[in-house]
Amino acid sequence: MTDSHSATLMAKHARLDAQIANESRRAAPDAAQVSTLKKQKLRIKETLARLL
Repeated sequence: MTDSHSATLMAKHARLDAQIANESRRAAPDAAQVSTLKKQKLRIKETLARLL
């Protein structure tokens, strides 16, 4: 894969991290949403590990 693909994945990983943080700070965080976001973030992390 290319560096631009890695950069895109890293940016998406950072956006997911921000979304998780925002959802977690809510008065009543949606646990299912947080779980889904964390799973997406983990898949990206695993993909990046294979690329690098």
